[in-house]
Amino acid sequence: MLASQYGIPVIFYDQLGNGKSTHLQEKMGDVSFWTEQLFRDELDNLLEKLGIRQDFDLLGQSWGGMLGAAYASSRPLGLNRLVISNSPASMSLWLVACNKLRDELPKDVQDTLLKHEKAGTTDSEAYEAAVNVFYERHLCRVKPMPQEAVDSLDWIKKDPTVYHTMNGPSEFHVIGT
Repeated sequence: MLASQYGIPVIFYDQLGNGKSTHLQEKMGDVSFWTEQLFRDELDNLLEKLGIRQDFDLLGQSWGGMLGAAYASSRPLGLNRLVISNSPASMSLWLVACNKLRDELPKDVQDTLLKHEKAGTTDSEAYEAAVNVFYERHLCRVKPMPQEAVDSLDWIKKDPTVYHTMNGPSEFHVIGT
C-alpha cells in the first residue's frame, strides 16, 4: 500500500495469471475457469484481505475497466467511485474500430494476419511481426516503445494463458470468452 500525495491509500496489484501474481498455465484454454466471475471474486477477495471492502475507489484500465464496469453494475456496498481508463465499453464496437484500423495496414501485413488466423498459427513469428505493425501504429506510437509498454506485452509472451483464453491472440482477432 502506498500513500498518495492526498493521503489516499493506493493499492497496485497484478491480476491473477499476469505479472507477479499467481500463474495457472495448466488452465490454458479452460473457458470454464477463466471467467469474468473469477475476476470479480478475486476483486472481492482482495478488498476483503485489505480490509477496505466497505470504503474504496476503483480504477480499471483496459480489461480492468471492463471488469470494473461489470463489478460496479452490481452496486457493491463500499464502492465510492469508479474510474475507467483506456477501456472499451463494447467489445463489438471495439472490434469494428480495430478492423477499420486493420484495413489501413499494408496489404502484405493484412495478408500475413489473415493467413495465420485462418491456419491457427497465430503463435508464429510472422504473425507476431504483423501484429506489431498494428501495435506500432495504434497501440503505442512512441519510438522506441517505452520499456513499461514492452514489459507489458512481454508478459503475454511469458504466459499467454489468460489473454489468449479470454481475449485471443491480438487486440483485433478476439476469439476468446
